[in-house]
Amino acid sequence: MFNRLAVIYAILAISLSAVFMRLYTISTDGGYSEAAAAQSSYTLTVERTNGTIYDCNMIPLNNCNYSYTAAVSPDTESISAALRYAVDKNEVREKMKSNLPFLCKVTTDEIYADGVRVFSTVSRTDENQLATHIIGYTRDGEGISGLEYVYDDILRSSEAVTKVTFEIDGLGKTLGGYDITTDYHGNSANGIVTTIDSDIQRITEEAISEVTSGAAVVMTKTGELRAVVSVPDYNPLDIAAGMEDDSLPLMNRAFMSYNVGSIFKLVTAATAIEQGISPESEYECQGYIDLKGQRFRCHKLSGHGVITMAEAMRDSCNTYFIALSEGLDSAGFVDTAKRFGFGTKTNIANGMTSAAGNLQTAEELSVPAEKANLSFGQGKLTATPIQITQMTAAIANGGKLYEPKLVSGIIEDGEFSAVGGEVFTKAVEPLTAYELRRFMELAVEEGNSDNGMPDIVTAAGKTSTAQTGRYDENGNEEMVCWFTGYFPAENPEYIVTVLVENGETGNTSAAPVFKEIAEEIVWLERGNVAVPTE
Repeated sequence: MFNRLAVIYAILAISLSAVFMRLYTISTDGGYSEAAAAQSSYTLTVERTNGTIYDCNMIPLNNCNYSYTAAVSPDTESISAALRYAVDKNEVREKMKSNLPFLCKVTTDEIYADGVRVFSTVSRTDENQLATHIIGYTRDGEGISGLEYVYDDILRSSEAVTKVTFEIDGLGKTLGGYDITTDYHGNSANGIVTTIDSDIQRITEEAISEVTSGAAVVMTKTGELRAVVSVPDYNPLDIAAGMEDDSLPLMNRAFMSYNVGSIFKLVTAATAIEQGISPESEYECQGYIDLKGQRFRCHKLSGHGVITMAEAMRDSCNTYFIALSEGLDSAGFVDTAKRFGFGTKTNIANGMTSAAGNLQTAEELSVPAEKANLSFGQGKLTATPIQITQMTAAIANGGKLYEPKLVSGIIEDGEFSAVGGEVFTKAVEPLTAYELRRFMELAVEEGNSDNGMPDIVTAAGKTSTAQTGRYDENGNEEMVCWFTGYFPAENPEYIVTVLVENGETGNTSAAPVFKEIAEEIVWLERGNVAVPTE
Protein backbone atom coordinates (compact mmCIF):
# COMPACT_ATOMS: atom_id res chain seq x y z
CA MET A 1 0.00 0.00 0.00
CA PHE A 2 2.75 2.43 0.96
CA ASN A 3 4.70 1.63 -2.26
CA ARG A 4 1.57 2.27 -4.37
CA LEU A 5 1.09 5.73 -2.83
CA ALA A 6 4.75 6.55 -3.38
CA VAL A 7 4.41 5.72 -7.08
CA ILE A 8 1.32 7.92 -7.40
CA TYR A 9 3.06 10.85 -5.69
CA ALA A 10 6.07 10.40 -7.95
CA ILE A 11 3.88 10.49 -11.07
CA LEU A 12 2.12 13.67 -9.82
CA ALA A 13 5.43 15.36 -9.09
CA ILE A 14 6.75 14.59 -12.58
CA SER A 15 3.51 15.89 -14.19
CA LEU A 16 3.57 19.15 -12.19
CA SER A 17 7.22 19.66 -13.08
CA ALA A 18 6.34 19.31 -16.78
CA VAL A 19 3.51 21.87 -16.43
CA PHE A 20 5.74 24.38 -14.67
CA MET A 21 8.44 23.92 -17.30
CA ARG A 22 5.87 24.53 -20.09
CA LEU A 23 4.59 27.67 -18.40
CA TYR A 24 8.14 28.94 -18.06
CA THR A 25 8.81 28.29 -21.75
CA ILE A 26 5.66 30.17 -22.80
CA SER A 27 6.44 33.13 -20.56
CA THR A 28 9.99 33.52 -21.89
CA ASP A 29 9.35 32.82 -25.58
CA GLY A 30 9.53 36.10 -27.65
CA GLY A 31 6.52 35.44 -29.88
CA TYR A 32 4.20 34.58 -27.00
CA SER A 33 5.43 37.55 -25.02
CA GLU A 34 4.52 39.92 -27.86
CA ALA A 35 1.08 38.35 -28.18
CA ALA A 36 0.50 38.76 -24.48
CA ALA A 37 1.61 42.38 -24.65
CA ALA A 38 -0.67 43.05 -27.59
CA GLN A 39 -3.58 41.66 -25.67
CA SER A 40 -2.88 44.03 -22.79
CA SER A 41 -3.91 47.17 -24.70
CA TYR A 42 -6.40 48.23 -27.35
CA THR A 43 -5.75 51.31 -29.53
CA LEU A 44 -8.29 53.33 -31.50
CA THR A 45 -7.42 55.98 -34.09
CA VAL A 46 -9.67 58.89 -33.23
CA GLU A 47 -8.67 61.18 -36.07
CA ARG A 48 -6.39 61.52 -39.10
CA THR A 49 -6.31 65.02 -40.55
CA ASN A 50 -4.24 66.32 -43.47
CA GLY A 51 -2.81 69.84 -43.54
CA THR A 52 -5.10 72.86 -43.84
CA ILE A 53 -5.89 75.04 -46.85
CA TYR A 54 -6.25 78.68 -45.73
CA ASP A 55 -7.66 81.79 -47.35
CA CYS A 56 -5.63 85.00 -47.65
CA ASN A 57 -6.61 86.01 -44.10
CA MET A 58 -5.54 82.67 -42.59
CA ILE A 59 -9.15 81.51 -42.27
CA PRO A 60 -9.36 77.74 -42.89
CA LEU A 61 -11.18 76.81 -46.08
CA ASN A 62 -11.24 73.17 -44.96
CA ASN A 63 -10.60 71.44 -41.62
CA CYS A 64 -13.06 73.92 -40.15
CA ASN A 65 -16.06 71.76 -39.22
CA TYR A 66 -15.71 70.52 -35.66
CA SER A 67 -17.62 67.84 -33.79
CA TYR A 68 -17.12 65.62 -30.73
CA THR A 69 -15.91 62.04 -30.82
CA ALA A 70 -16.01 59.86 -27.69
CA ALA A 71 -13.72 56.90 -27.01
CA VAL A 72 -15.78 54.59 -24.82
CA SER A 73 -14.82 51.72 -22.53
CA PRO A 74 -17.30 48.80 -22.86
CA ASP A 75 -18.50 48.89 -19.26
CA THR A 76 -22.02 49.66 -18.14
CA GLU A 77 -21.31 53.10 -16.68
CA SER A 78 -19.32 54.32 -19.72
CA ILE A 79 -21.80 53.02 -22.28
CA SER A 80 -24.70 54.57 -20.39
CA ALA A 81 -22.95 57.94 -20.32
CA ALA A 82 -22.12 57.78 -24.02
CA LEU A 83 -25.64 56.73 -25.01
CA ARG A 84 -27.08 59.76 -23.28
CA TYR A 85 -25.26 62.12 -25.67
CA ALA A 86 -24.72 59.91 -28.73
CA VAL A 87 -25.53 61.35 -32.14
CA ASP A 88 -26.52 57.86 -33.33
CA LYS A 89 -27.70 55.69 -30.44
CA ASN A 90 -28.20 52.64 -32.63
CA GLU A 91 -24.56 52.83 -33.67
CA VAL A 92 -23.52 52.72 -29.99
CA ARG A 93 -25.77 49.73 -29.27
CA GLU A 94 -24.25 47.88 -32.20
CA LYS A 95 -20.65 48.66 -31.28
CA MET A 96 -21.05 47.73 -27.61
CA LYS A 97 -21.74 44.13 -28.61
CA SER A 98 -18.05 43.58 -29.33
CA ASN A 99 -17.16 44.13 -25.65
CA LEU A 100 -14.20 46.19 -26.86
CA PRO A 101 -13.58 49.95 -26.61
CA PHE A 102 -15.21 51.90 -29.45
CA LEU A 103 -15.65 55.39 -30.94
CA CYS A 104 -18.89 57.28 -31.43
CA LYS A 105 -20.02 60.81 -32.24
CA VAL A 106 -21.51 62.74 -29.32
CA THR A 107 -23.08 66.16 -28.90
CA THR A 108 -20.94 67.48 -26.05
CA ASP A 109 -17.53 67.17 -24.44
CA GLU A 110 -19.08 67.26 -20.97
CA ILE A 111 -19.45 63.53 -20.39
CA TYR A 112 -18.34 62.54 -16.93
CA ALA A 113 -17.44 58.83 -16.75
CA ASP A 114 -14.07 57.27 -15.98
CA GLY A 115 -14.21 55.11 -19.10
CA VAL A 116 -15.02 57.88 -21.58
CA ARG A 117 -12.67 60.33 -23.27
CA VAL A 118 -14.14 63.02 -25.55
CA PHE A 119 -12.13 64.65 -28.33
CA SER A 120 -12.88 67.69 -30.48
CA THR A 121 -12.42 66.34 -34.00
CA VAL A 122 -12.48 68.06 -37.38
CA SER A 123 -14.00 66.90 -40.65
CA ARG A 124 -12.10 67.66 -43.87
CA THR A 125 -15.10 69.15 -45.60
CA ASP A 126 -18.89 69.28 -45.59
CA GLU A 127 -21.72 69.75 -48.06
CA ASN A 128 -21.51 73.56 -47.65
CA GLN A 129 -17.81 73.72 -48.58
CA LEU A 130 -16.67 77.09 -49.99
CA ALA A 131 -14.66 77.11 -53.23
CA THR A 132 -15.40 73.45 -53.87
CA HIS A 133 -13.87 73.33 -57.33
CA ILE A 134 -10.70 75.07 -56.17
CA ILE A 135 -10.26 73.09 -52.94
CA GLY A 136 -11.08 69.77 -54.63
CA TYR A 137 -11.71 66.51 -52.80
CA THR A 138 -9.87 63.51 -51.37
CA ARG A 139 -10.37 59.76 -51.33
CA ASP A 140 -8.98 57.82 -48.36
CA GLY A 141 -6.92 60.85 -47.42
CA GLU A 142 -5.35 61.23 -50.89
CA GLY A 143 -5.97 64.35 -52.98
CA ILE A 144 -7.94 63.63 -56.15
CA SER A 145 -8.73 67.08 -57.56
CA GLY A 146 -8.09 70.81 -57.05
CA LEU A 147 -5.57 72.03 -54.50
CA GLU A 148 -6.03 68.78 -52.59
CA TYR A 149 -4.44 67.06 -55.58
CA VAL A 150 -1.71 69.48 -56.69
CA TYR A 151 -0.51 70.06 -53.12
CA ASP A 152 -1.16 66.50 -51.93
CA ASP A 153 2.44 65.90 -50.80
CA ILE A 154 2.53 68.99 -48.58
CA LEU A 155 -0.93 68.47 -47.15
CA ARG A 156 -0.41 64.78 -46.35
CA SER A 157 3.04 65.38 -44.86
CA SER A 158 1.27 67.62 -42.33
CA GLU A 159 -1.09 64.84 -41.27
CA ALA A 160 -2.12 64.97 -37.61
CA VAL A 161 -3.05 61.69 -35.92
CA THR A 162 -4.86 61.27 -32.61
CA LYS A 163 -4.95 57.82 -30.95
CA VAL A 164 -6.37 56.57 -27.68
CA THR A 165 -5.22 53.38 -25.92
CA PHE A 166 -7.19 51.35 -23.37
CA GLU A 167 -5.50 48.86 -21.03
CA ILE A 168 -7.40 45.54 -21.18
CA ASP A 169 -7.14 42.12 -19.59
CA GLY A 170 -6.72 38.76 -21.31
CA LEU A 171 -10.46 38.61 -22.03
CA GLY A 172 -10.46 42.01 -23.71
CA LYS A 173 -12.12 43.84 -20.85
CA THR A 174 -10.78 47.24 -19.78
CA LEU A 175 -8.85 47.26 -16.55
CA GLY A 176 -10.29 50.55 -15.38
CA GLY A 177 -11.39 53.98 -16.52
CA TYR A 178 -8.12 55.62 -15.59
CA ASP A 179 -6.02 53.22 -17.69
CA ILE A 180 -6.57 55.32 -20.84
CA THR A 181 -3.77 57.16 -22.65
CA THR A 182 -3.85 59.49 -25.64
CA ASP A 183 -1.19 60.13 -28.28
CA TYR A 184 -0.94 63.07 -30.69
CA HIS A 185 1.38 63.21 -33.72
CA GLY A 186 1.73 65.76 -36.52
CA ASN A 187 0.29 69.24 -36.95
CA SER A 188 -2.68 69.76 -39.26
CA ALA A 189 -2.34 73.52 -38.75
CA ASN A 190 0.47 73.28 -41.30
CA GLY A 191 -0.60 73.66 -44.91
CA ILE A 192 -0.95 76.14 -47.77
CA VAL A 193 -2.18 79.74 -47.86
CA THR A 194 -4.27 80.77 -50.85
CA THR A 195 -5.14 84.18 -52.26
CA ILE A 196 -8.86 83.38 -51.95
CA ASP A 197 -10.82 85.68 -49.64
CA SER A 198 -13.53 83.56 -48.00
CA ASP A 199 -15.90 86.55 -47.70
CA ILE A 200 -15.52 87.48 -51.37
CA GLN A 201 -15.80 83.83 -52.36
CA ARG A 202 -19.07 83.57 -50.42
CA ILE A 203 -20.37 86.81 -51.97
CA THR A 204 -19.56 85.54 -55.46
CA GLU A 205 -21.13 82.13 -54.88
CA GLU A 206 -24.33 83.74 -53.63
CA ALA A 207 -24.45 86.25 -56.50
CA ILE A 208 -24.27 83.55 -59.17
CA SER A 209 -26.38 80.99 -57.30
CA GLU A 210 -29.45 81.58 -59.49
CA VAL A 211 -27.46 80.77 -62.64
CA THR A 212 -27.96 77.20 -63.83
CA SER A 213 -24.56 76.82 -65.44
CA GLY A 214 -21.64 79.23 -65.54
CA ALA A 215 -18.69 80.70 -63.68
CA ALA A 216 -17.41 83.84 -61.98
CA VAL A 217 -13.89 85.02 -61.21
CA VAL A 218 -12.79 87.87 -58.94
CA MET A 219 -9.16 88.96 -59.19
CA THR A 220 -7.09 91.91 -58.04
CA LYS A 221 -5.52 93.90 -60.85
CA THR A 222 -2.15 92.35 -59.97
CA GLY A 223 -3.36 88.77 -60.33
CA GLU A 224 -4.43 87.52 -56.88
CA LEU A 225 -7.53 85.36 -57.28
CA ARG A 226 -10.01 86.35 -54.57
CA ALA A 227 -12.87 84.13 -55.76
CA VAL A 228 -13.28 81.36 -58.31
CA VAL A 229 -16.78 79.93 -58.68
CA SER A 230 -18.23 77.30 -60.97
CA VAL A 231 -21.92 76.35 -61.10
CA PRO A 232 -23.50 73.93 -60.69
CA ASP A 233 -21.64 72.97 -57.54
CA TYR A 234 -21.21 69.46 -56.15
CA ASN A 235 -21.32 67.86 -52.74
CA PRO A 236 -17.77 66.77 -51.78
CA LEU A 237 -19.28 64.18 -49.43
CA ASP A 238 -21.04 62.46 -52.35
CA ILE A 239 -18.72 62.44 -55.35
CA ALA A 240 -20.53 59.48 -56.90
CA ALA A 241 -23.69 61.57 -57.24
CA GLY A 242 -21.69 64.33 -58.90
CA MET A 243 -20.22 61.89 -61.41
CA GLU A 244 -23.66 60.62 -62.35
CA ASP A 245 -25.21 64.10 -62.67
CA ASP A 246 -25.92 65.09 -66.30
CA SER A 247 -25.22 68.74 -65.47
CA LEU A 248 -21.54 67.80 -64.91
CA PRO A 249 -21.05 69.64 -61.59
CA LEU A 250 -17.51 68.28 -61.11
CA MET A 251 -16.25 70.33 -64.07
CA ASN A 252 -14.63 73.66 -63.17
CA ARG A 253 -16.18 75.98 -65.73
CA ALA A 254 -13.91 78.84 -64.71
CA PHE A 255 -11.05 76.86 -66.27
CA MET A 256 -12.95 75.72 -69.39
CA SER A 257 -12.96 77.51 -72.74
CA TYR A 258 -16.06 79.00 -74.36
CA ASN A 259 -17.08 81.07 -77.35
CA VAL A 260 -16.05 84.64 -76.59
CA GLY A 261 -18.09 87.16 -78.56
CA SER A 262 -17.98 90.94 -78.33
CA ILE A 263 -15.60 91.32 -75.39
CA PHE A 264 -12.86 90.39 -77.88
CA LYS A 265 -13.55 93.73 -79.59
CA LEU A 266 -11.29 95.14 -76.89
CA VAL A 267 -8.39 93.16 -78.41
CA THR A 268 -9.32 94.29 -81.92
CA ALA A 269 -9.38 97.90 -80.75
CA ALA A 270 -6.05 97.45 -78.93
CA THR A 271 -4.46 96.03 -82.08
CA ALA A 272 -5.71 98.94 -84.17
CA ILE A 273 -4.40 101.54 -81.72
CA GLU A 274 -1.03 99.74 -81.41
CA GLN A 275 -0.82 99.69 -85.23
CA GLY A 276 -1.37 103.45 -85.43
CA ILE A 277 -5.11 103.72 -86.12
CA SER A 278 -6.73 106.62 -84.27
CA PRO A 279 -9.53 105.89 -81.77
CA GLU A 280 -11.38 108.74 -83.46
CA SER A 281 -11.51 106.90 -86.77
CA GLU A 282 -15.06 106.97 -88.10
CA TYR A 283 -17.10 104.38 -89.95
CA GLU A 284 -20.68 104.40 -91.13
CA CYS A 285 -22.59 101.34 -89.95
CA GLN A 286 -25.47 100.55 -92.29
CA GLY A 287 -26.49 97.41 -90.44
CA TYR A 288 -24.37 95.09 -92.56
CA ILE A 289 -21.05 94.81 -94.38
CA ASP A 290 -20.12 92.81 -97.48
CA LEU A 291 -16.78 91.01 -97.71
CA LYS A 292 -16.13 89.48 -101.10
CA GLY A 293 -19.79 88.57 -101.48
CA GLN A 294 -20.33 87.39 -97.89
CA ARG A 295 -22.63 89.59 -95.83
CA PHE A 296 -22.12 90.14 -92.08
CA ARG A 297 -24.91 91.80 -90.17
CA CYS A 298 -24.80 94.07 -87.15
CA HIS A 299 -27.14 93.33 -84.26
CA LYS A 300 -28.80 96.67 -85.05
CA LEU A 301 -30.24 95.90 -88.48
CA SER A 302 -30.97 99.58 -89.24
CA GLY A 303 -27.34 100.45 -88.55
CA HIS A 304 -25.60 102.75 -86.07
CA GLY A 305 -24.71 105.44 -88.56
CA VAL A 306 -21.37 107.24 -88.40
CA ILE A 307 -19.52 106.25 -85.21
CA THR A 308 -16.06 106.37 -83.68
CA MET A 309 -14.18 103.49 -82.06
CA ALA A 310 -15.41 104.46 -78.57
CA GLU A 311 -19.00 104.68 -79.77
CA ALA A 312 -18.69 101.37 -81.59
CA MET A 313 -17.53 99.76 -78.34
CA ARG A 314 -20.35 101.44 -76.44
CA ASP A 315 -22.94 100.14 -78.90
CA SER A 316 -21.06 96.86 -79.61
CA CYS A 317 -21.23 97.49 -83.35
CA ASN A 318 -20.05 94.43 -85.26
CA THR A 319 -19.60 96.09 -88.65
CA TYR A 320 -17.29 98.78 -87.26
CA PHE A 321 -14.85 96.19 -85.96
CA ILE A 322 -15.09 94.05 -89.10
CA ALA A 323 -14.16 97.08 -91.18
CA LEU A 324 -11.46 98.00 -88.67
CA SER A 325 -9.91 94.53 -88.90
CA GLU A 326 -9.51 94.80 -92.68
CA GLY A 327 -6.75 97.33 -92.13
CA LEU A 328 -4.92 95.29 -89.46
CA ASP A 329 -1.78 93.27 -90.01
CA SER A 330 -2.91 89.70 -89.37
CA ALA A 331 0.31 88.57 -87.65
CA GLY A 332 0.17 91.63 -85.42
CA PHE A 333 -3.49 90.96 -84.66
CA VAL A 334 -2.71 87.41 -83.48
CA ASP A 335 0.34 88.61 -81.57
CA THR A 336 -1.72 91.17 -79.62
CA ALA A 337 -4.25 88.48 -78.71
CA LYS A 338 -1.44 86.22 -77.50
CA ARG A 339 0.02 89.03 -75.39
CA PHE A 340 -3.40 89.31 -73.75
CA GLY A 341 -3.20 85.59 -72.85
CA PHE A 342 -5.37 84.06 -75.57
CA GLY A 343 -4.41 80.69 -77.02
CA THR A 344 -2.15 79.70 -74.11
CA LYS A 345 -2.77 77.56 -71.03
CA THR A 346 -2.87 79.65 -67.88
CA ASN A 347 -0.84 78.48 -64.89
CA ILE A 348 -2.87 78.88 -61.70
CA ALA A 349 -0.83 77.06 -59.05
CA ASN A 350 1.81 74.29 -58.92
CA GLY A 351 0.69 72.56 -62.11
CA MET A 352 -2.96 73.60 -61.89
CA THR A 353 -3.79 75.12 -65.27
CA SER A 354 -6.82 76.35 -67.16
CA ALA A 355 -7.49 75.48 -70.79
CA ALA A 356 -5.64 77.25 -73.60
CA GLY A 357 -8.77 77.82 -75.64
CA ASN A 358 -8.37 78.41 -79.37
CA LEU A 359 -6.89 81.37 -81.20
CA GLN A 360 -6.75 81.53 -84.97
CA THR A 361 -3.38 81.69 -86.69
CA ALA A 362 -2.21 84.48 -88.99
CA GLU A 363 -2.53 82.02 -91.90
CA GLU A 364 -6.18 81.36 -91.02
CA LEU A 365 -6.82 85.10 -90.97
CA SER A 366 -5.85 85.30 -94.62
CA VAL A 367 -9.43 84.21 -95.23
CA PRO A 368 -11.46 87.46 -95.02
CA ALA A 369 -14.45 85.80 -93.32
CA GLU A 370 -12.21 84.26 -90.66
CA LYS A 371 -10.61 87.61 -89.89
CA ALA A 372 -14.01 89.28 -89.81
CA ASN A 373 -15.33 86.70 -87.33
CA LEU A 374 -12.31 87.12 -85.06
CA SER A 375 -12.73 90.91 -85.04
CA PHE A 376 -15.92 90.59 -82.99
CA GLY A 377 -14.98 87.40 -81.13
CA GLN A 378 -16.78 84.76 -83.18
CA GLY A 379 -15.61 81.92 -85.38
CA LYS A 380 -13.08 79.48 -83.94
CA LEU A 381 -12.05 81.70 -81.02
CA THR A 382 -12.59 80.31 -77.51
CA ALA A 383 -11.26 81.39 -74.12
CA THR A 384 -11.73 80.71 -70.40
CA PRO A 385 -13.16 83.03 -67.74
CA ILE A 386 -9.64 83.12 -66.28
CA GLN A 387 -8.19 84.38 -69.59
CA ILE A 388 -10.89 87.02 -69.96
CA THR A 389 -10.22 88.20 -66.41
CA GLN A 390 -6.50 88.42 -67.21
CA MET A 391 -7.22 90.53 -70.28
CA THR A 392 -9.46 92.91 -68.34
CA ALA A 393 -6.91 93.20 -65.55
CA ALA A 394 -4.24 94.15 -68.09
CA ILE A 395 -6.49 96.93 -69.35
CA ALA A 396 -7.22 98.08 -65.80
CA ASN A 397 -3.58 98.34 -64.72
CA GLY A 398 -2.00 100.08 -67.67
CA GLY A 399 -1.15 97.20 -69.97
CA LYS A 400 0.55 94.71 -67.62
CA LEU A 401 -0.71 91.14 -67.95
CA TYR A 402 -0.31 89.42 -64.57
CA GLU A 403 -0.24 85.67 -64.19
CA PRO A 404 -3.15 84.65 -61.95
CA LYS A 405 -2.05 83.63 -58.48
CA LEU A 406 -3.94 81.19 -56.27
CA VAL A 407 -1.37 80.15 -53.63
CA SER A 408 0.70 82.75 -51.78
CA GLY A 409 2.70 80.53 -49.43
CA ILE A 410 3.27 77.57 -47.15
CA ILE A 411 2.61 77.62 -43.40
CA GLU A 412 4.70 75.33 -41.18
CA ASP A 413 4.85 75.45 -37.38
CA GLY A 414 3.44 78.95 -37.43
CA GLU A 415 6.02 80.22 -39.94
CA PHE A 416 4.85 81.55 -43.32
CA SER A 417 7.03 81.04 -46.39
CA ALA A 418 6.00 82.90 -49.53
CA VAL A 419 5.95 81.09 -52.85
CA GLY A 420 6.23 82.71 -56.24
CA GLY A 421 5.72 86.40 -56.67
CA GLU A 422 4.22 88.90 -59.07
CA VAL A 423 4.73 87.64 -62.61
CA PHE A 424 3.67 89.85 -65.49
CA THR A 425 4.38 90.65 -69.11
CA LYS A 426 3.54 93.67 -71.24
CA ALA A 427 0.31 93.27 -73.17
CA VAL A 428 -0.09 96.77 -74.60
CA GLU A 429 1.23 100.28 -74.13
CA PRO A 430 -0.19 102.31 -71.22
CA LEU A 431 -1.82 104.78 -73.64
CA THR A 432 -3.60 101.90 -75.40
CA ALA A 433 -4.85 100.58 -72.05
CA TYR A 434 -6.06 104.08 -71.18
CA GLU A 435 -8.16 104.27 -74.34
CA LEU A 436 -9.65 100.82 -73.71
CA ARG A 437 -10.59 101.86 -70.18
CA ARG A 438 -12.35 104.88 -71.61
CA PHE A 439 -14.29 102.63 -73.99
CA MET A 440 -15.32 100.29 -71.18
CA GLU A 441 -16.46 103.12 -68.93
CA LEU A 442 -18.61 104.46 -71.76
CA ALA A 443 -20.11 101.01 -72.40
CA VAL A 444 -21.33 100.75 -68.80
CA GLU A 445 -22.38 104.36 -68.37
CA GLU A 446 -24.23 104.81 -71.66
CA GLY A 447 -24.13 101.62 -73.70
CA ASN A 448 -25.49 98.11 -73.90
CA SER A 449 -23.52 97.01 -70.83
CA ASP A 450 -25.39 99.34 -68.49
CA ASN A 451 -26.98 96.59 -66.37
CA GLY A 452 -23.53 96.08 -64.90
CA MET A 453 -23.33 99.56 -63.37
CA PRO A 454 -23.38 99.29 -59.54
CA ASP A 455 -25.35 101.79 -57.49
CA ILE A 456 -22.63 102.47 -54.91
CA VAL A 457 -19.37 102.44 -56.87
CA THR A 458 -18.15 103.38 -60.34
CA ALA A 459 -17.33 100.60 -62.78
CA ALA A 460 -16.33 99.83 -66.34
CA GLY A 461 -17.04 96.76 -68.40
CA LYS A 462 -18.09 95.01 -71.58
CA THR A 463 -20.70 92.38 -72.40
CA SER A 464 -20.81 89.53 -74.89
CA THR A 465 -23.55 87.35 -76.26
CA ALA A 466 -21.61 84.70 -78.13
CA GLN A 467 -23.10 82.32 -80.67
CA THR A 468 -22.18 78.66 -80.20
CA GLY A 469 -23.63 76.93 -83.26
CA ARG A 470 -25.48 74.57 -80.90
CA TYR A 471 -29.26 74.43 -80.71
CA ASP A 472 -31.72 73.16 -78.11
CA GLU A 473 -34.65 70.85 -78.72
CA ASN A 474 -36.80 73.83 -79.72
CA GLY A 475 -34.37 74.98 -82.38
CA ASN A 476 -33.08 77.95 -80.36
CA GLU A 477 -29.34 78.62 -80.51
CA GLU A 478 -27.56 78.26 -77.19
CA MET A 479 -25.77 81.47 -76.26
CA VAL A 480 -22.78 82.07 -74.00
CA CYS A 481 -23.27 85.32 -72.11
CA TRP A 482 -20.40 87.30 -70.59
CA PHE A 483 -19.69 90.39 -68.59
CA THR A 484 -16.16 91.41 -67.71
CA GLY A 485 -15.27 94.60 -65.89
CA TYR A 486 -13.57 96.31 -62.97
CA PHE A 487 -14.28 98.72 -60.15
CA PRO A 488 -13.85 101.46 -59.06
CA ALA A 489 -13.54 102.86 -62.59
CA GLU A 490 -11.12 105.63 -61.67
CA ASN A 491 -8.82 103.44 -59.54
CA PRO A 492 -9.43 99.75 -60.30
CA GLU A 493 -9.05 97.34 -57.40
CA TYR A 494 -11.09 94.31 -58.46
CA ILE A 495 -11.60 92.67 -61.83
CA VAL A 496 -14.69 90.46 -62.21
CA THR A 497 -15.73 88.18 -65.05
CA VAL A 498 -19.10 86.44 -65.18
CA LEU A 499 -20.02 83.66 -67.60
CA VAL A 500 -23.58 82.36 -68.05
CA GLU A 501 -24.23 79.37 -70.27
CA ASN A 502 -27.49 79.34 -72.24
CA GLY A 503 -28.39 82.85 -71.10
CA GLU A 504 -30.35 85.52 -72.95
CA THR A 505 -27.80 88.30 -73.44
CA GLY A 506 -24.69 89.42 -71.64
CA ASN A 507 -26.45 92.53 -70.39
CA THR A 508 -29.49 90.71 -69.03
CA SER A 509 -27.91 87.48 -67.78
CA ALA A 510 -24.31 88.25 -66.75
CA ALA A 511 -24.14 92.00 -66.07
CA PRO A 512 -26.52 91.92 -63.05
CA VAL A 513 -24.32 89.27 -61.40
CA PHE A 514 -21.30 91.56 -61.81
CA LYS A 515 -23.28 94.42 -60.31
CA GLU A 516 -24.23 92.39 -57.24
CA ILE A 517 -20.68 91.15 -56.69
CA ALA A 518 -19.27 94.68 -56.93
CA GLU A 519 -21.84 96.15 -54.54
CA GLU A 520 -21.44 93.39 -51.98
CA ILE A 521 -17.63 93.66 -52.00
CA VAL A 522 -17.78 97.43 -51.55
CA TRP A 523 -20.29 97.06 -48.77
CA LEU A 524 -18.12 94.42 -47.13
CA GLU A 525 -15.10 96.71 -47.21
CA ARG A 526 -17.14 99.44 -45.60
CA GLY A 527 -17.53 97.17 -42.61
CA ASN A 528 -20.90 95.62 -43.40
CA VAL A 529 -21.90 92.15 -44.47
CA ALA A 530 -24.51 92.86 -47.11
CA VAL A 531 -26.05 95.62 -49.16
CA PRO A 532 -28.96 96.99 -47.10
CA THR A 533 -32.47 96.46 -48.42
CA GLU A 534 -35.31 98.91 -48.11
